[in-house]
Amino acid sequence: MASIKDVAAKAGVAISTVSKVLNHYPNVSENTRQKVNEAIEELGFVPNVVAAALSSKQAGRIALLIHLNTNTQAIDEISMQYLAGALESAREYALDVVTVFFSMLEGMGVEEVIGYFRSQSINGIIIYGISREDQVLQELVRRQIFRIVLVDVPLINESTSCVWIDQAAAQYAVAEKTMLMDTIPYKKVLYIAGKSNGYVTRERIRGMEKFARDYSLEMIVRNGEFSEKKARELTMEYAEEQDMVVCASDLMAIGAMRALTDMDIFRPVCGFDGLTLMGYVGQQMNTVRQDFARISQEAVTELEILMNGGSGREVVLDYTLVRLKYEDIIR
Repeated sequence: MASIKDVAAKAGVAISTVSKVLNHYPNVSENTRQKVNEAIEELGFVPNVVAAALSSKQAGRIALLIHLNTNTQAIDEISMQYLAGALESAREYALDVVTVFFSMLEGMGVEEVIGYFRSQSINGIIIYGISREDQVLQELVRRQIFRIVLVDVPLINESTSCVWIDQAAAQYAVAEKTMLMDTIPYKKVLYIAGKSNGYVTRERIRGMEKFARDYSLEMIVRNGEFSEKKARELTMEYAEEQDMVVCASDLMAIGAMRALTDMDIFRPVCGFDGLTLMGYVGQQMNTVRQDFARISQEAVTELEILMNGGSGREVVLDYTLVRLKYEDIIR
């Protein structure tokens, strides 16, 4: 029996384009629509029940499961960008969206979580981050009851995709750029990692381990838990004996820079994420800019593909290295 992948290959288009034709979206050229329809007819493709329900508007309700950062009083810019990107794509696909916070599921077992999403008539879920210790959500993924897209979590099966950037490569790149901007030979680096139980943390540490090996550096790794305060404390404790400080988030980089200022010493500092807040710090720092809105848009597109018969896969997006300054962020 032909699948949506077969139709896409036959027509020479993306799976998401086939989905748009099946669901009669207006922003598809007549030529593309004709190619897809010809491929459907030639292959004898019959859309699955999920696709049929979507086109009749009796399904297509998705949940965005978000974890808000409570470690800072600053606005959670990342979550806001995720929401904005997801809502924009959801409108394009005519999907109804429910926002759910991790705290709302706290204490629930997997059966209760399944019941909660079913009570909300949810067909697909985008989960923004799962820790390696979160057995309930990992079991939810394993059950394959819902189509799921995971952001920053490399768990993949037939019904589950992952969307993220190459975390290890990005962490290596920003650390290398920061070091090579100086002519002074570096020997020691303090790496302030994120949460100890995070998939992202594991990948970024892997990138830093390669960086330290390639440049014969001694490296101290400490978990800052994505907390500005914790990063400040770690910098005060360890930075004086180090040549540079690499942080796994911009908030932690800000904490590290403030600590160095109070200590009246200079050490190069770099961050990760590309938050607007970095432009207000006063001193420019290298960082990895992730386009969180685009990541979320791609997650919705991937979920639409899964709900129309696609198989789970890893989607790796690009990133850029930037050195934010005030003039870059003001409008």
